[in-house]
Amino acid sequence: MKKYISESIGTFALIFCGTGAMTVSEVTNGADLTHIGVAITWGLIVMAMIYAFGEISGAHFNPAVTIAFAYAKKFSWKEVPKYIIAQLVGALLASVMLWVLFPTSEFYGATLPSVVPWRAFILELLLTFFLMLTIINVSTGSKEVGVMAGIAIGGVVLLEAMFAGPITKASMNPARSIAPALVSGHLEHLWLYILAPIIGALLAVISCKLVKDDNCCDEKC
Repeated sequence: MKKYISESIGTFALIFCGTGAMTVSEVTNGADLTHIGVAITWGLIVMAMIYAFGEISGAHFNPAVTIAFAYAKKFSWKEVPKYIIAQLVGALLASVMLWVLFPTSEFYGATLPSVVPWRAFILELLLTFFLMLTIINVSTGSKEVGVMAGIAIGGVVLLEAMFAGPITKASMNPARSIAPALVSGHLEHLWLYILAPIIGALLAVISCKLVKDDNCCDEKC
């Protein structure tokens, strides 16, 4: 039970701080928190939660990451639904809390692309590919642990949020997109923010198998 609670708390913190920064930027018209500040917030909260919960739950906080770890045979498939439920609960609670705190917000960090959907789909797929590629190469089994794991993964999130945020909001995480979409009522294009990250994460595992030893993805934890 501790690992599921850890996933919920970690995902809550991720969504509350990350989409919270976006919400503050929205309600202040960007006067107090710029796009760069939002990107830094995402990177730092990811880094902090990896250090906080990596040893307990593996610090997935992302259904696409959990599915990819299972596909890589580093994580049990029977645990996948439990992890995803825990992540969604944490994300929804965070978005509800932002709704309570910032009633004037319209989006609460909802992911709405500024380009046509198919371009947003490709970009989100690639962003998640790069993220999962980093995760699977710095993690121990299915756990994001170690001094460098937090820095590397948090750094990639910051980097991708920095350059792709204005285009797709750089979700890379179905739970991160689902929660604010439900709370704000902006469900348009939500499908691409669910499907693209999962496909991107799975492709990262496949690429890992192509460039590393044959048994690189046979370690269970």
